[in-house]
Amino acid sequence: MKLIQLFSNSLLLKSTTLVSLVSILAVIGPIVIVSAGFWDAISHILKEPEFFWSPSHIVVYTGVFMTTFAAAMGCLLLFRKSVHGSLKTGIKLVIGGSIIQMISGFGDSISHDLFGIDGLISWSHQPLEFGLVLASLGGVLIIKNREHTKLKIFLPFSIIAFLFFATWLIFNLVLTFGHTIQCIQIYEIFSSGCSIL
Repeated sequence: MKLIQLFSNSLLLKSTTLVSLVSILAVIGPIVIVSAGFWDAISHILKEPEFFWSPSHIVVYTGVFMTTFAAAMGCLLLFRKSVHGSLKTGIKLVIGGSIIQMISGFGDSISHDLFGIDGLISWSHQPLEFGLVLASLGGVLIIKNREHTKLKIFLPFSIIAFLFFATWLIFNLVLTFGHTIQCIQIYEIFSSGCSIL
C-alpha cells in the first residue's frame, strides 16, 4: 500500500499530466480499435486465415491496451481523490468502457475458437462497441472539463469520434432486428453477420 502511495504521489505523475493522458488515450485507443476492426473485416472478406495473433488483431489489442492504460491512470486519479464532478464521471466512464472492452475481447477470442470467423453482429462485438462508446464519451467529458487548457484542440476530434462510435453501435443494433436489410449488397462486406443470426 505504501508503494502505491509513493508511486501515486510521484512528481512525474502530476494530476494534470494524468488527466491529459487519460483523455487522449481514451479517444485515440477506440479509434485504433475500430480502424483495426475494419482491417480485420477486410481480412475476412479476403478469406485470410483467422488466428488470435493476426496483424489486425494485434492492432486491436494495442488500442485496447491504450484504453486500459487510460483506465489505470484514471484509477490512480480516483485513488488520489484529485478529480471531481464531470471529470470524475468521465474517468469512471473510461474505466467502465475499458473493462467491458477487455471482457468482450476475451469473449471474442473464445467465440473465434468455438465458432470460427464471425460477422458484424455477434454476442461479443456489440458489448465491445458499447465499451468503445463509454470510453470515448469519458474522453469527451474529460476534455470538455479541461477545455481551458491546451486539451481544447482535441475537443472537436473527441466529439466526432464519440458520435461515430455511438452511430456505429446503433447501426449494428438496428441490423440485429432488421433481418431483411442486413443482406443487401451494401452490407456485403459484413455478410457473414447474416449467418450469425
